[in-house]
Amino acid sequence: MIGIIAEYNPFHDGHACQISEIKKFSNAEIVAVISGSFTQRGTPAILDKWTRARLAVLEWR
Repeated sequence: MIGIIAEYNPFHDGHACQISEIKKFSNAEIVAVISGSFTQRGTPAILDKWTRARLAVLEWR
């Protein structure tokens, strides 16, 4: 299992590229822990945590 700590504020091509590269070199499951309503720097996130999580899952497919 591979863990990613992220904000996905918002999910963008760089995040998709990171996941794609991980998948090239590993067949392990990927688990992402994303920040809640606020970013790691303490500012409000652009989208709520549920929307950011849903968009990330949709992009991973």
